[in-house]
Formats: sequence, structure tokens, C-alpha cells
Amino acid sequence: MRKDRCLSFLPVLLLLTIVSAVAQVRDTLKNPWEEDIRRFEKADSLRPPHRGAILFVGSSSIRMWETLQEDFPGLQVINRGFGGSELSDAVHFADRIILPYKPRIIIVYAGDNDLANGKAPEQILADYRRLVDLVHESLPKTRIGYISIKPSLARWNLVSKIRKANALIRDYSAHDSLLSFIDIFTPMLGKDGTPRKELFAPDGLHLNATGYVLWTNAVRPFLSDH
Repeated sequence: MRKDRCLSFLPVLLLLTIVSAVAQVRDTLKNPWEEDIRRFEKADSLRPPHRGAILFVGSSSIRMWETLQEDFPGLQVINRGFGGSELSDAVHFADRIILPYKPRIIIVYAGDNDLANGKAPEQILADYRRLVDLVHESLPKTRIGYISIKPSLARWNLVSKIRKANALIRDYSAHDSLLSFIDIFTPMLGKDGTPRKELFAPDGLHLNATGYVLWTNAVRPFLSDH
């Protein structure tokens, strides 16, 4: 009897497995970063990050910051960058990869892909305001630092929009003591006013080790001040 009962459960188990697989595929198709977020959640379940740490969140420039912990020794840092993402994606996943950590400081880098995908600077500001509001609803004392959109060789054609988006967020941040604007745009330009080639990987978009040294030096004063 027991064997028959076990056999009768097999179709049900198979159906549940199929339904689960279909749901995962559907979620991934709906949002291409769902798989990345699930990897973060799995890592968190195995080794929960420290609450009250410094959270870095954003697109590939954060994801590829592999020396993040050694660049800020003595500080608890969490890297939750997912490549190709926009500010709206950080908003969408905030309840899964921002709020649960209860970070005391959040460093955001996003907006680069937004412009490349056709969004206007005003939309980037609107999305950033949504992210700030969402964070401060749950974590009213958390400080947020926005790393300015970088000037890059690959996207230099967008420089006027980059400047405008940076100006909008800088001005918005100036009116709130919990917000800071971290300018990496200016130091990444050479004397000729164009992006410094020695800061970039071969693709002309992402940073190399020298580029991350510059970012570290720009971000460190914000962390040490708070």
C-alpha cells in the first residue's frame, strides 16, 4: 500500500516541479535581473550580512567593484550591484536587496544605463527621488550618497544629458542633510575636457583598477565623515 501511495504522489510532485520552473522563467522574463536577485537572497540565507553596514547598490560599475572590501578596510560593506540595471530596478528590488540589511549608509551608482536606454535626465531624478522616499519610509536615519554618472569613452555622445542628470540630482541632494552627491565626473576628465583613457577597461565603458582607485578616493571622505 505504501508503495502505491508513493507512486500516486509522483505525478503531483512532477507537476509542482514544472509549475515552479515555469514561475521562475516567467519572473526572469518579466525582469531580467530576477536571477541575480535570487542569487543575492541565497547568499544572504547562507551567510547573513551585518545589519547597519554600508550598502553599495546599482549597475555594473558597482557589481564589478571586486576590491570593495579591501578598498574600505575596517568597514562592513555589502555589494549589491547587478549589471545593466537602472535606477528604477533598484526601486523595484529595494524590499529584497536594500531594506532587509538596514544599512546605515547607502552608496548608489545608477543612471548610466538609463540614459543609454533613452530615459531623460528628469526621469532619472524622479526615479532617484522614489528610491530615497522608499528608503527613508523604512530607514529614516539612513544616509544616501549618489555617485555621479561617470563620463565614459563609450558614451561620450551622452555627455550633455549626463551633465544635466548630475546637476538635477546634485541640486536635489543639497536640500537634505541625509543626502550627498559624490562627484566623480569632474576628476574623471582630463585637461582636454574628455574622459581620461587610463581609467577605463578596453570597452571604454567600465572602470579598470586605476578607475576604482579614483572612485575609492572620492567615496572615502563621505564614509569617514559619517
